[in-house]
Amino acid sequence: MNKLCRLIFDFRFWILDWFNGLWREVPNPQSPVTNPQLSVTSYRVFAALLAAIAFWWGLHPEVALAQTQTISPPAKTQIPAASSIQPYLDRVIKELTEFRLDNGLKFIVLERHQAPVVSFLTYADVGGVDEPDGKTGVAHFLEHLAFKGTTRIGTEDYKAEKPLLERLEQLDAQIQAAKANGKKDEVVRLEAEFKQVESQAAKLVKQNELGRIVEQAGGVGLNATTSSEATRYFYSFPANKLELWMSLESERFLDPVIRREFYKERDVILEERRMRVDNSPIGAMLEKFIDAAYKVHPYRRPVIGYDKDIRNLTPEDVQKFYDAYYVPNNLAIAIVGDVNPTEVKKLAQTYFGRYQAKAKATPKIPVEPQQKQTREVTLQLPAQPLYLEGYHRPSITHPDNVVYEMIGSLLSDGRTSRLYKSLVEKQRLALNAQGFSGFPGDKYANLMLFYAVTAPGRTVDELAIALRQEIEKLKTEPVSAVELERVKTQARGDLLRSLTSNSGMAQQLLEYEVKTGSWRNLFKELDEIAAVTPGDIQRVAKATFTPENRTIGKLLSKQG
Repeated sequence: MNKLCRLIFDFRFWILDWFNGLWREVPNPQSPVTNPQLSVTSYRVFAALLAAIAFWWGLHPEVALAQTQTISPPAKTQIPAASSIQPYLDRVIKELTEFRLDNGLKFIVLERHQAPVVSFLTYADVGGVDEPDGKTGVAHFLEHLAFKGTTRIGTEDYKAEKPLLERLEQLDAQIQAAKANGKKDEVVRLEAEFKQVESQAAKLVKQNELGRIVEQAGGVGLNATTSSEATRYFYSFPANKLELWMSLESERFLDPVIRREFYKERDVILEERRMRVDNSPIGAMLEKFIDAAYKVHPYRRPVIGYDKDIRNLTPEDVQKFYDAYYVPNNLAIAIVGDVNPTEVKKLAQTYFGRYQAKAKATPKIPVEPQQKQTREVTLQLPAQPLYLEGYHRPSITHPDNVVYEMIGSLLSDGRTSRLYKSLVEKQRLALNAQGFSGFPGDKYANLMLFYAVTAPGRTVDELAIALRQEIEKLKTEPVSAVELERVKTQARGDLLRSLTSNSGMAQQLLEYEVKTGSWRNLFKELDEIAAVTPGDIQRVAKATFTPENRTIGKLLSKQG
């Protein structure tokens, strides 16, 4: 999990505030993502850019369903000094238990007894890349519906509710057919009946019952995210609520009601897309940029889906997707906190052992062909000018993965980074400039993406020249030992800080378990960071930062 990915995950509720229009006019100078030179307007542009990237990355959480802080914050572990890393890692490994149920569901349990709190993360190894053509957005849609409850949770009377939900599905199909055939009178009649049936079904729904159960039991942070390659469900409970979590979470994916409030949620998602893509200059720019950078790989498609696809999704589409991918051997669960692994295993067998073993679907993900020439896309919209530049790079499992992370740190990790010192401080071309790997995901070959927001009176072409000069230096001038050691220390600190909270540790363990084949690779990354040499930086830079491997995006200001 790369640097900005960790940052966005740590600041997920900050981003949520931005998306909900709650951002205050005064920037916080203590925030690690602020620049004291930014005006309020330019700061909002940078915040919007980061939020848009988070949205594309799939790390923006949905509206939280249980946020009341009724338990102590998750325990944090102090970051060890350099000399004490190995004992710390040895202790983590000693306190970690892993097991797999007979049906294939994997559990990772880490004991942390500093506070009576436990964080849970259910990781479904499925996201936007797994969606069938013409069904984009179905993974994200399913994540929304996973909060609607089961045949027992979220309903006053499921026996009465079920035929109404089935009738709504029939009416929707009839409405679409009537529209296609131009039968306007029939459309009016069917839509009137649809609203009547939908109103009857709504009276049987217990709104947010799952969230209320969690909150009343002292739970916090009930939420989820969908990305290009994974769907994550998470929250925390007091330690004495372990069995309640087992019951709720196993029931949630054993017996979901896909049809409940389906059409209401479809409208919510369409509005989400309008707000963050169609009516957002930065969102529109990112969609065009990714579409130019990829030709066949499904990374090119937005996680939220295309407008037309979302409108045409049906409960049957979502049910088929659920049946194909929400199977035991495609799920993994991390439990971190004040727990007894023996008890966890016993309860897991009782509750999750009910899942029937089933082969997961194996979609054929096309391999993106090597790019042969520079690609460029330009948009002119009422917005502050923005420059994007991306280069294809290999997946997280490639031996040079950490080298790419080091390059990202050298160029853009804080105010001592090359891009900040050159483009922002010295040349005053940009209000902010950064770069990072793993966009829009890292399970497959992805992009190293650079972006810069123009300073007043400057142009994106000036930014392009200055950015390219800094990139070229990595190819022609070996990095000094002092500078490389600095970014190694920063990278090590970023990694260790992501492990201090129970939720952060759960997230990282599962990311590495699923994407690299073992959670142990999370800790091996520290050794890989230490092994990077100036020669590695220069070698990878020469191979990657070539004109034929470059995709350019220019967002130009349209006045009036």
